[in-house]
Amino acid sequence: MDTKSWLGPPVPNQQPHPTRRNYWAIAPLIVVGFVILFCNRPLLSPCTNQPTYFEYSGEHIRWEPCGRLKTTALECSSIDVPMDQFNASNSGSKTFTIPLIRIRGSNATQNLLTNPGGPGMSGVEFFYRIGDQMKAFVGEGFHLVSFDPRGVNSSTPAASCYPDDDTRREASRVSYHDILNDSSEVYAWAQNFAKACPDTMDEYGKYINTPQTAADMNSILDALGQQDMAYWGFSYGSVLGQTYAGLFPERAKRIIIDGVADQFQWYEGVFEAESLEDTDKVLHGFFDECIKAGAERCALAPLATSKEQLRDVVLSYMETLREQPIPVYINNTAFGLLDHAKIWYNGVFPSLYDPLEWASLADHLYALIQGNATDAFLAYQKSPATIVRESNELVTLNDGLNGAEYWPQDRQSLLDKIVPYMNESLFGAWYNKMFYLKQHWAVPRTHPYVPRKVKTAHPLLILSTSYDPVCPLGSARAAYNAFEGSQIVEIQGYGHCSASAPSVCAAKHIREFLYTGKLPSSYTTCEVDVPYFIRPEKDGQVSAHRVFEDLADAKIHLAQLGLARALIW
Repeated sequence: MDTKSWLGPPVPNQQPHPTRRNYWAIAPLIVVGFVILFCNRPLLSPCTNQPTYFEYSGEHIRWEPCGRLKTTALECSSIDVPMDQFNASNSGSKTFTIPLIRIRGSNATQNLLTNPGGPGMSGVEFFYRIGDQMKAFVGEGFHLVSFDPRGVNSSTPAASCYPDDDTRREASRVSYHDILNDSSEVYAWAQNFAKACPDTMDEYGKYINTPQTAADMNSILDALGQQDMAYWGFSYGSVLGQTYAGLFPERAKRIIIDGVADQFQWYEGVFEAESLEDTDKVLHGFFDECIKAGAERCALAPLATSKEQLRDVVLSYMETLREQPIPVYINNTAFGLLDHAKIWYNGVFPSLYDPLEWASLADHLYALIQGNATDAFLAYQKSPATIVRESNELVTLNDGLNGAEYWPQDRQSLLDKIVPYMNESLFGAWYNKMFYLKQHWAVPRTHPYVPRKVKTAHPLLILSTSYDPVCPLGSARAAYNAFEGSQIVEIQGYGHCSASAPSVCAAKHIREFLYTGKLPSSYTTCEVDVPYFIRPEKDGQVSAHRVFEDLADAKIHLAQLGLARALIW
């Protein structure tokens, strides 16, 4: 691949060269309701009945077709990376296998890597879910590449703290949302978990961390024959992007971090002190925008005349659920209890990430308050999380500060330390379990990364909403101070990452940065183009919510809406 064409005009896309060779096998992926095999038996050419794979000039990797979305074909591959990217003597012959997925651009000369967050979210599943929308947004000038980071999803070996799924279902259950009353249970549970993980993973486990994944991204680039990194990371993906830029500044040519976490807190802070800084502000925004929208768009609006009154109505009802859960019986295959934790952490908290879900949340809360719990039960009985196995815990724990050096080892002393922090937010108990894991985690850190101020090959583009429930604007400012020449685009609205707040203004800055490297000359703000409390179309289609004179702007707006509709953080 000719990296000299990086800033030049697009050139015609190179055609693949089919090859007929035996292909390595990697584990099956279960995504979006069907199975894609990376493949013990290669796909067959319809003309020759022989296995067909593709190679592209300048690359050092083979691809195979692995499905098609509505408008986009997908190709898949994998690479092996050393167990320890920073010390070959530790690895020996041990490797991680990293699955790759790509959407090709018709005028592309470069690959844009993406990470959807987590830690622990699958980049492969991400593309099966929103690949069409990402392609429409970015355009034809980049090949879009995502991957399952080491330990995640179909990467092998997978991050796991249990020998099998039956054991996981039994041993992973723990109550932790009641900060005081659940303390004894989660304190005991965390001690077992902290022992089970290294026993299950053996020496692989301690190398499942963000700096190792950042180094794996260089291995991906090398396999693609590309020198310069182009990357768009969402949420935790912003930590990965900052880590990459800090470790390999000379290759960091187009880095976008979106919905930014504070890397200094992530690696060197005992608490992630800023993460819940704006969470309650987003909840208050939900109540405020509901009153502004009125009963026609927000079902909760008739219950109050002000945002403060509506807040009191909802929170008062939630307290009754804490005292007395509701039995819900639909039939003998669908019944159970609806309690405070399910509504608050499976319903309200995830909806703060995506304002396009606010109308639905209001519907469910209104029906619940009126005595009909069926819809809320069906919607919130289970967590919407897309992370499987224990990749989230292993990455978080292996990255940060843990154990007796940083955490008191008895239960009461830990409570004394964490209760004031968790009481700062109505959602503070969300992090309760992780504190006990940090207390007992004894696996030593194996990565060399320490955040610092750095000058990259090209400055970073930093994206944030004004009020993000888990990655506040202050964290974006910390990144701005850490990376010389970087610039912030603030989208003046609520939600997690730019995709949750469709803005053509922001989209233009993103695309201009990707294609030309141009950053705004100063701190820039953009308005959101979509009103709050809009309802999804019954046919699943996406409709514009603004009229644009420029057809290109209208297309970008529709692509953003499609992306926002498909989000599952």
